[in-house]
Amino acid sequence: MKRDYYEVLGVAKTAAAEEIKSAYRKLALKYHPDKNPGNKEAEEKFKEINEAYEILSDAQKKQQYDAFGHDAPGAGGNPFGGGGSYTQYGDDMGDIFGDIFSNVFGGAARRSSSRTSQRRGGDLRVDIEVSYADAMKGSEVTIDIPKRESCPACAGSGAKDKSKPKQCPQCKGSGQVRYSQGFFSFQQECPQCKGKGTVIDNPCPQCRGEGTVKQKKSIKVRIPAGVDEGTSLKVSGSGNAGSNGAPSGDLYVVVHMKHMQGFKRNGDDLYTEIQVSFSQAAMGMEYDVAVIEGYVKVKIPSGAQPGATLRVREQGFPRLGARSRGDLYVKINVNIPKSMNDLQKKALFEYAKAMGEIPKDSQYQSDNFFKKIFK
Repeated sequence: MKRDYYEVLGVAKTAAAEEIKSAYRKLALKYHPDKNPGNKEAEEKFKEINEAYEILSDAQKKQQYDAFGHDAPGAGGNPFGGGGSYTQYGDDMGDIFGDIFSNVFGGAARRSSSRTSQRRGGDLRVDIEVSYADAMKGSEVTIDIPKRESCPACAGSGAKDKSKPKQCPQCKGSGQVRYSQGFFSFQQECPQCKGKGTVIDNPCPQCRGEGTVKQKKSIKVRIPAGVDEGTSLKVSGSGNAGSNGAPSGDLYVVVHMKHMQGFKRNGDDLYTEIQVSFSQAAMGMEYDVAVIEGYVKVKIPSGAQPGATLRVREQGFPRLGARSRGDLYVKINVNIPKSMNDLQKKALFEYAKAMGEIPKDSQYQSDNFFKKIFK
């Protein structure tokens, strides 16, 4: 006994046309034979849901079914035979099974059947190293890369003696061929012309009909100030040449930073260290700090502690695409002398006394101890 068509699709009798179509779509995708090869149960369910949808998607047949059930004229028959036709809901099927074909046939069902004889060239990528100095001020570099250029012998046509390619006899110039499988059909790239839509009887011997040849090309690339690790620069039209006069691809230049001794970079900020003496740190001073572009005067405050970091605004790297700059961070390292002459020892001793670091009643105040230090 046949199941109720509404039950087959899992919808109510009051369901709207869109709801019926949506339910059918889900079930058709689930039980389609291409997704269930060799599964007889899935095949039978697929036939059942198609039969149900053939009736319920047609307003007149649905009205008769609602009144007479399976005894209605046209109900219960083969939806692809006398009881109905594929063209009645062919558009629905094309939408529904597009997803299936895209999986089974590698997306060919979704490709346009428009002419594809002209193909844009492929993009290229090259990695370069940029010094801190070039990243700071910007520069221009010349890159030698192997790339595909339009064949000079055939002017990119791919044909010998610059003769014109002719229309592909298999796809009739569309670049696509149509295949039928059961009650539906799909398109794929033409195997004879590989989607170009044209074939060449007498190919160019230099490019072998490709229309492009591999050559080494020198390309100038402008490195803007402020580039950092991983920055990708696009050079439009400097990739591989397209076929039959189609546009060339693009060149992408990926930047890697060449580190410089004594400096570290973090984003747009620059980090460095300086060595100062004990007295310079204690009294404070103005210090010429070496940076990538020369020197920057930095005010060291009196009493600067070892390991202290000073921030100098707008002395770091330029911000890419902006007028502002990052900051310079200067770490202070205080040198402790490993040896001193008598004069230096005496001066430091007097400083220690003045600071109260040597108590007056200490043995270190005695003349004998003083003589031992400076003997």
